[in-house]
Amino acid sequence: MKLTKLIQALTLAGLSTHAFAQDNPPQSDTTDPDAKIERIEVTGSSIKRHNMEGALPLTVISKSDIDSAGITNVDQLMLNLNIGANSNDNLASNAGIVGGEERGNNGASSANLRGQGRDSTLVLLNGRRVATHGIQGRAVDLNSIPFEAIERVEVLRDGASAVYGTDAIGGVINFILKKNYDGLQASTFIDHTQDGGGNIYRLNMLGGTGDLYEDGYNLMASLSYSKAEILRGTDRDFTNTFQPERGLSPDTRGTPFASINNRPGSIDNLIGTGLVDPETGLSQTVMNVLALPGQAGCAAGGDGMDVDTGALWNRSNEIFSCAWDYPRASVLQQPVENLNLVSRGSFMLENGDEAFVEVVGSHVTSNKVFEPNQITPWAIGVEGFYPSTGESYDFIANALADHYGEEQINRGAPIAYRWRCVDCGPREIETTTKAYRLLAGLEGMLFDDKWDYKLGVSYASSEAESELGRGYHFTGLLAEGLGSGDINPFLLAGQSQSSAGMAALDRASAEGTILFGGKTTMLQVDGLISGSSGWELAGGEVMVAAGFDFRREGYEFQGDRRAADNRPTIYGAPFDDANALDDVSRNIKALFVEALIPVTYDFEVNLAVRHDRYDGFGGTTNPKVSVKYDLTEDLMLRAAYSTGFRVPSFNQLYNGVSELPYTGLDFADPALCPGGQVNPDDPNCSEPLQPSMLFGGKEDLGPEESDQANIGLVWSPVDSATFTVDYWEINKEGTIQTLSFDELIDNFELFEDNFIRDSSGNLLTIDRRWVNAGERKTSGVEVNAMFNGELYDGRWGLSFNGSYLIEDRKRILPNAEFGDNLVGTHSRGNIPLRWKHTVSFNWSRGDWTHNLIQMFRDSYLDEVPPGIASGNTRPANWNPVVTSYTTYNYSVTYKGLDQLELTFGIKNLFDRDPPFTAHQNDFSPGAAFDPRVADPRGRAFTLLAKYTF
Repeated sequence: MKLTKLIQALTLAGLSTHAFAQDNPPQSDTTDPDAKIERIEVTGSSIKRHNMEGALPLTVISKSDIDSAGITNVDQLMLNLNIGANSNDNLASNAGIVGGEERGNNGASSANLRGQGRDSTLVLLNGRRVATHGIQGRAVDLNSIPFEAIERVEVLRDGASAVYGTDAIGGVINFILKKNYDGLQASTFIDHTQDGGGNIYRLNMLGGTGDLYEDGYNLMASLSYSKAEILRGTDRDFTNTFQPERGLSPDTRGTPFASINNRPGSIDNLIGTGLVDPETGLSQTVMNVLALPGQAGCAAGGDGMDVDTGALWNRSNEIFSCAWDYPRASVLQQPVENLNLVSRGSFMLENGDEAFVEVVGSHVTSNKVFEPNQITPWAIGVEGFYPSTGESYDFIANALADHYGEEQINRGAPIAYRWRCVDCGPREIETTTKAYRLLAGLEGMLFDDKWDYKLGVSYASSEAESELGRGYHFTGLLAEGLGSGDINPFLLAGQSQSSAGMAALDRASAEGTILFGGKTTMLQVDGLISGSSGWELAGGEVMVAAGFDFRREGYEFQGDRRAADNRPTIYGAPFDDANALDDVSRNIKALFVEALIPVTYDFEVNLAVRHDRYDGFGGTTNPKVSVKYDLTEDLMLRAAYSTGFRVPSFNQLYNGVSELPYTGLDFADPALCPGGQVNPDDPNCSEPLQPSMLFGGKEDLGPEESDQANIGLVWSPVDSATFTVDYWEINKEGTIQTLSFDELIDNFELFEDNFIRDSSGNLLTIDRRWVNAGERKTSGVEVNAMFNGELYDGRWGLSFNGSYLIEDRKRILPNAEFGDNLVGTHSRGNIPLRWKHTVSFNWSRGDWTHNLIQMFRDSYLDEVPPGIASGNTRPANWNPVVTSYTTYNYSVTYKGLDQLELTFGIKNLFDRDPPFTAHQNDFSPGAAFDPRVADPRGRAFTLLAKYTF
């Protein structure tokens, strides 16, 4: 029976730690019996309490833990979290994705807990929301978080919609910033790779004056600058994609020395059309004359060219084809520059309450760089066919005639080609994001200090804009340069474009054109009161909390900024004009209550419920119940059950609806023809159909809904050892998704309403817009162990954190069958690894602290290339399993110098290369490795220096 059915009246709530997390959240000092004991609010609860031990499934990571682990930015922090997903959410994993739903990855990194998606993980800054990234508007950009000003990070490993509302299905990450700082500190952090490329630098100034409790005020500010340099595929040997014996070769025939394409178009007679190999009798679809017998060979075409292993991609007839290693030409780490400011003024009022004003701002510039464009004349227009005169044309014609015979080649006809325009330069898209939040608040105590309250008003905004850099060209001018012969796609290694060719490319350059931009805003007014209800039970006072939350969220998205009557096409530029939104907004009103009920000294129940009302949706109510039960003095049981929700994004609701024709000749009505297949022998299926297809937003979408539960044990047999084990599961329904053309056909009976017909039953349109269709269930186990003691006149600590994923299954409708368990398999989104763990050992003596960390990532099944899947080929060294990945990090901190603290570290101590993977780079990141699992930077040396004036 499902856990959710067993413990809907129970909840798991308890504090456990990450391998580099501190043992407990900050506690008040109670050594003075006359001192006032401070109540503390921790992520996941609205009630301040004196003792938080065992209350929440919370990972607490201090800034010192982050520094000692050599973590330079929030991207690296997410990769270190075992409950973080291995998905396309960091800058290394989305380096080549620019359009459609992923356009928001231009310059953005996101949090994704337990693989539930970046829009199902709530990110808070000092316990309050911030604006989502300006372009996509669905998730917070972690680059806007002021990393150097962080005091600690609290990661709630549980659903929290009953406390925080939408998006908190996978969990909550709360970045807590420094406050009440008095003094001046400068720090610098250097993260240098041994093999070059991908270096990271960070500078920070932190200053403050006044003590809030002694002087009645504190003014502080932190200004930091960071820069991550570019890491190219050519900087690392393991990115070599020509490893056909292992099942990997680049699936491209667009090469620096262009391939010949069997592609009749507006010009009926093309050189190379209809070629049949005289030796094999096979027709040639794409071929390269360099690969023909007697020619110089593919490598003569320039760097990165080699023999195309077409059999891996079910193209066994292409025996004279070349490929180009375009994955190696991609970027492994995007260059990013980040400027962050945090400023806070706090003032103690006469009655002891605190008033504060906080300003947080960031300016992030990222430059997405990826391989040069592949150019074909059927994409740029018939004017771009290569002309039938000149030295290069004669070379092509003679090479074809030597092998295929003069009668086959159509000498004098233009050439259809596939060309990788290396001379155009790599494609670049620079994204600039400006984000800020202004917050004014009031916090204090009421009713003889028995109740706490807080009020806040904030306004947050994120505005981003993407601009084309090098590598993009106006289509018409590009076709003109190629059709005239000025631009030559047939140059051997060592040859260069003529001055006329380079001038033609310069004229065609679209550098500086604004691709698109967007802006999100959020106005929030919130209030909370918590304290004693006055009710006494056997275990103590019943504590309660109640609050309200009002938000106004806004979003606008602008596409092409050029005048509507002056928009010449830019080849390959991922514009998104159809989804431009002038200015859309919605209001959210929420009320929530929470009660902490100590039924007995050993048994505690926590109840919470929140009601949110959204413009256009109505209301949603989400409860949460959690318990902890001390079975013995050393053993505690904890359990929880809650529901959650995620509202659709503005894009999913309001994106423009576009209608495009289906251009294939292989589709028949699935109501009459099995599988939608054309069948000449069936009169109902003999003629192919070309219905139109609808794409875009859908205003009647509902929210995704979830129910989740967990149960676990905490055992502390002695003060120096703690063990925890927790089982969790999340069931999510009504997942918002778009279905592929094949999915709709294969499940025609389930989606018959998506096939729109006229009154006579003729199929006109297929609706492929967003739907609340799917269901997903995931479950797993998390284990933690912590030990500490004395060793050689010093203190040692050992911690272990592991995450075991049991199940990850999906189905496209509630009445469909669940698919196979995805755990341990390759995916083009998230890779659900079966097991991940981190082990940390530290030893401190005097002014020295040593830290050694082991990180392990499990093996998984690789993507199977089409040629292997069909049984047409099986390379000798192909391994269907991507091996596991283990790395070690070491650091040492010295505090013996006056006012100066130094930390030196070595990341990837043994310089372990990422494990090999044969997945196709067109659909998943990486080239012979996967950045969702492994860091491509290799061994790196870090140095952190902090000087306190």
